[in-house]
Amino acid sequence: MPKPCLLLQLRPERPAADDEYLAVLRAGNLEAGDVVRVQMDQQGLPDLVLDDFSAVIVGGGPSNVGNPETEKYGYQQRFEPGLKKLLVEIVGRDFPYLGACYGLSILADVLGGTVSDARFGESPGAQTIELTDQAGEDPLLLGIPQAFRAFVGHKEACQEVPPNAVLLGTSADCPVQMIRVGQHVYATQFHPELDGAGLALRIETYRHAGYFDPDEADYLTALGHREAITSPKEILRRFVTRYRSDLR
Repeated sequence: MPKPCLLLQLRPERPAADDEYLAVLRAGNLEAGDVVRVQMDQQGLPDLVLDDFSAVIVGGGPSNVGNPETEKYGYQQRFEPGLKKLLVEIVGRDFPYLGACYGLSILADVLGGTVSDARFGESPGAQTIELTDQAGEDPLLLGIPQAFRAFVGHKEACQEVPPNAVLLGTSADCPVQMIRVGQHVYATQFHPELDGAGLALRIETYRHAGYFDPDEADYLTALGHREAITSPKEILRRFVTRYRSDLR
């Protein structure tokens, strides 16, 4: 029987956290019993043994890796040191990992990259992701269109490709949209689990969090509902299928 996936979450807003969890289940064709869910904002990061899991997924949230320690949320200060230690092990072992948004930022930080809000932040909505030449032979991306739409929304971003990472996807407004480290460690700036309804919930949840002008919330929501987003969820599904089948 396949080992469960480990989903590490950091959203303190319960509706958004629950929707992210359910979206990962749907996109990954997973049942609740296939996933061990850890809400790090509530319980920190417990002691974990990687070999108990088939893969690790880290989602997004309002925490920013690039903020000074004194400006980070209290719950972030509690879970982040342990998460960095876990990521050092993940990278060292080339253990299956998929990070989204914050999950990319924390990986980039561990790799020695620069993550900040200096450039490349994006308002909530869809962007066109373009795959690089290096993506051509990647097993998660074979047959995925060279350009596809994906939902984004973030204040900080990688300022360059992190050391020892391969750039797989880019966009006009944010050059680092998808990377791979080794053969099994992946991360995206876009949200592979997200659909229009999920984007609408996040827009309302974070309306006053500084991601966008609050008066634009309805407009951004309407734009999101017009999009047909398919490739990002296919990438997530392939990641889950590959590593729960232990095809490394």
